Amino acid sequence: MAASLAGVKKIDIEIEAFLGGIGEIFRAFRDQDSGCVSYGVSAGGRRWFVKHSDEPRGIESLHRARQVYSTVRHPALPRLHNVFETESGLALVLEWLPGENLYEYTVAPGKAARANPLSPHARFCALPVRQVLEALDTIYDAHLALAGFGFVAVDFYDGCILYDFEQARTYLCDLDEYRPGPFINETDRLPGSRRFMAPEEFQRGARIDQVTNVFTLGRTALQLLGDGTVDDAWRGSPAMQTVVARATEPERDRRYQDVREFVDDWRTAVSILILG
Repeated sequence: MAASLAGVKKIDIEIEAFLGGIGEIFRAFRDQDSGCVSYGVSAGGRRWFVKHSDEPRGIESLHRARQVYSTVRHPALPRLHNVFETESGLALVLEWLPGENLYEYTVAPGKAARANPLSPHARFCALPVRQVLEALDTIYDAHLALAGFGFVAVDFYDGCILYDFEQARTYLCDLDEYRPGPFINETDRLPGSRRFMAPEEFQRGARIDQVTNVFTLGRTALQLLGDGTVDDAWRGSPAMQTVVARATEPERDRRYQDVREFVDDWRTAVSILILG
């Protein structure tokens, strides 16, 4: 069964009929902004994540994801096992990653929902600071690998983060909007969550590059260690706050100029907190 999913090149039947015929669909993600529909499939004694679209916008995002996952290998990124054509679309076959999505809500969406103690987001943010820092380091290390191949983060937010609470492991998913950079923003607004986005992502004609990535990664620390702020909710140290403040400067030339510079300073500030 697994060979059918990992080795198929083209199908001429409806995607769900095909997946149900070679295994069991145990999860479906249907209402996605990307125009894709994703499935958790159990087949051949293992679990797979299959992402499919037959819409032009969704197919374009799948081609971007294919480029990312076939180029960059990192323990936090899913491994791409296969790509196959459907009747009028494209499907990616990736490994199923364990963990809970930090954007997943147990009540209605919104900030109040993220604060609900039962939500994955609230449970994650309630973890000991050291565990949150380890998760952030995994996120930053993966982006170092991505930046090393020239990929610029677009539409990265907490919905791209999976956390395995049992194993204390962090994974990244849904990097479909990542693309080689730098590039010019040809829209009035790139896709993404305002909580993570740099000012230039709202400016047509602006350059989108590793400096933009720095802003997004700085905002990630604010979201996971401070609920988006560095006020009374901030759980990091003053040195870490200084690094984040520079990373999230509205003026591009006042930020760190690449991901490596940001991560090096961040790791230095974290080591001071842990060792000091």
